[in-house]
Amino acid sequence: MVRIPTINISPLWDKTSAGYDETVRQILEACTEIGFLSITGTHAPQDKVDQVRRVIQAIFDVDEQRKWDQAITRDNYRGYIPMGFFSPNDGSGQTDKYEGYKLHYDVAEDAEVRQQCALYGPNIWPEEVPEARDAILEYWAQLDQVADRLLDALEVGMDLPPNILRDAFRDPMTNMTLLHYPPQAPDEGGYGIHPHKDTDALTIIAPDPVGGLEIQTRNGGWITPDCPPGGFVVNIGDMLELWSGGRLKSTPHRVVNKSGRQRYSFPYFAVPRHDVVVAPLLPALPGFERPSVHCGHWSAEIWRTNWPDQTAAEDTPKLGTLQD
Repeated sequence: MVRIPTINISPLWDKTSAGYDETVRQILEACTEIGFLSITGTHAPQDKVDQVRRVIQAIFDVDEQRKWDQAITRDNYRGYIPMGFFSPNDGSGQTDKYEGYKLHYDVAEDAEVRQQCALYGPNIWPEEVPEARDAILEYWAQLDQVADRLLDALEVGMDLPPNILRDAFRDPMTNMTLLHYPPQAPDEGGYGIHPHKDTDALTIIAPDPVGGLEIQTRNGGWITPDCPPGGFVVNIGDMLELWSGGRLKSTPHRVVNKSGRQRYSFPYFAVPRHDVVVAPLLPALPGFERPSVHCGHWSAEIWRTNWPDQTAAEDTPKLGTLQD
């Protein structure tokens, strides 16, 4: 497959509908062939997407010092991510050209799940944009429903027991990253985000009108997804690839913003509950060898190794790793 298919997933909301089986087949084909698809029929209104985009622009327009006051810390990976914080894993030393704002599954200080895993907690919401919390959490809840329908379809498509995937996302470690990419000069090297694979289970993103997202095909080329207005781009992450024994494909992608305009993005990353251990639910395909992953440990290692002075340990999951 050398293109990203567009699939109307509206039949997924009614398993008795005439188009349900065909929709599941199309989703499974896209997820096994290239690991990306564009979707319509999500029931997520475009005006809500537009509202979130305006809110995110306002967040990044906040005074620079105030953004730094809300920056992520080693103890709490929530809040502002400064420009140039991340570097690719190829040793090039070129930092990614974006600033971000990290949000996680939002729970109260006294939530019971915090007694089980210290990675849970309340988000840092910018005081300068008071409408941000409600707008983003409403949008988040809509994408929770879309993710749930897609996971249900994958259970059916792979002939897995009902709810075996969906049940892993009760009190999940799902998160979002709000992103701002300044334009890169035509002759400027590096990336908005370097080539990588997602370490989650499933990613959903409303594509920015300026473009810039590129996906690697099996022959090593790079293509841009064709997503219609009101649609979303979805991709398989390493966790679903692992769950499927290598059948579903976690595919490298990158961002290059040579549009000359500001680019804003807000991907939703579906991650299971902290105590879920991800291991193949089907016999692994020949040549697919990857150890199981404990989601709480994986998340803690992701946070820890994002700091420039930290390195992976022997028990750090290798999810998301690209070979040089």
